[in-house]
Amino acid sequence: MELNEISYPDARPIDGYGPGFFRIGGQVFEGGVAVLPGGVSAWGGYDDPATLVGEAGNLDILLIGTGAEIAPVPLAFREALDAAGIGMELMASPTACRTYNMLLAEGRRVGVALIPV
Repeated sequence: MELNEISYPDARPIDGYGPGFFRIGGQVFEGGVAVLPGGVSAWGGYDDPATLVGEAGNLDILLIGTGAEIAPVPLAFREALDAAGIGMELMASPTACRTYNMLLAEGRRVGVALIPV
């Protein structure tokens, strides 16, 4: 079997997560975080759709990590993303981290907004 090392030339993979934090590209971020083509930043959760809407033209898909369990998002948040033409997928944050890295390795234009576990 041949193993290939995965490289992320223009993006930062999610290295790990734990109670209240995410480690992205070797740097620890406390609280909610958005990992987008434009960079990594703190994310204020569902009250902060503007951070995500600003990347609308740079994304094919946006993953929303809803915490330890999958959960619905507020209607106003969903409507803001829909109005910007952003397709999103809801999943638990651990699953969103793994999916993000996988799509990133495939070269997809993907972003993820994460609520900590």
